[in-house]
Amino acid sequence: MFPFSFEWIWDVGHMVFMGGLWYALTILGLGMTYCILKSVIDTIQGKGGHQH
Repeated sequence: MFPFSFEWIWDVGHMVFMGGLWYALTILGLGMTYCILKSVIDTIQGKGGHQH
């Protein structure tokens, strides 16, 4: 059952579950985006650890 299925019924349980799901996915996505951007910026600026 997906929201685009015609049998989907938007009751309170579905709204809470989907809201929590998208909240969690947003937090994870923002955290991963921050880490990726920070690592790219640090690499460009040469702040990485130099272990030769």
